[in-house]
Amino acid sequence: MLSLLSSHLCARGRGLSLSAGHILRLTTVLSTHCFSSGSGFYDTLMNIMASSQAVTIAPKGNHTATVFFLHGLGDTGHGWAAGFEDIQEGYIKYSCPNAPIQPVTLNAGMRMPSWFDITSLNFQGPEDEEGLKKSSNQLKTLIAEEEKLGIPAERIVIGGFSQGGAVALYTALTMDKKIGGCIILSSWLPLHQKIKDEIKGNKSYPVFQGHGNADPVVNFNFGMMTSTELKKIFSNYTFNTYAGMGHSSSPKEMKDVKEFLQKALPKI
Repeated sequence: MLSLLSSHLCARGRGLSLSAGHILRLTTVLSTHCFSSGSGFYDTLMNIMASSQAVTIAPKGNHTATVFFLHGLGDTGHGWAAGFEDIQEGYIKYSCPNAPIQPVTLNAGMRMPSWFDITSLNFQGPEDEEGLKKSSNQLKTLIAEEEKLGIPAERIVIGGFSQGGAVALYTALTMDKKIGGCIILSSWLPLHQKIKDEIKGNKSYPVFQGHGNADPVVNFNFGMMTSTELKKIFSNYTFNTYAGMGHSSSPKEMKDVKEFLQKALPKI
């Protein structure tokens, strides 16, 4: 029987309407009874849900800043785009890319939106370094393309939830240039045993990390261990704990994200 891991790793708990992420979770449950990865129905649905490269919320006024936010395993950018729509600043463009559809080892090889393969939820377990770096390079390309459109790196914030947060954090750590900031929600420090050798550039920009202390998937202890390391790297770093929150987000956390963005990307 296929694992229901994706139903936990992509959960946001924001009380949003039925988004692509919710449909995926329903399909994951159905697939354990009716469908298998590789079936025509399942693959067609997956392709529809990740058919666009990014879900974008256009600025309402003069575009002077951009946020790139990466979803978690088994999700798409649609749900998080809806979340950012609730806290939108009119001068900021919010772009939520969709991960490619690929097999996930921890989910018995089931194909789903994933930024890299996951083989274990153990903080000391093996990691898909190649897949992580591939997704990170794609995010760096998006940043470069945004710069060509006239938005400087200092006016670009990157972030993500869970697996997407790991990609965003790795990208922030390994970039030569100074960006506007980084947001890490319910996530962890990838390649933590060797990342120190890959850190580049100016790390004075602001970083926000949020984690629920009731997270059953990415354990809160992983968030704390990540926090311990990030405090050594970033001079402008904030870690917020959300009491009783599981592997999801909350209105309070999104309010804190909004306030972080207002400071990191002030209106000009």
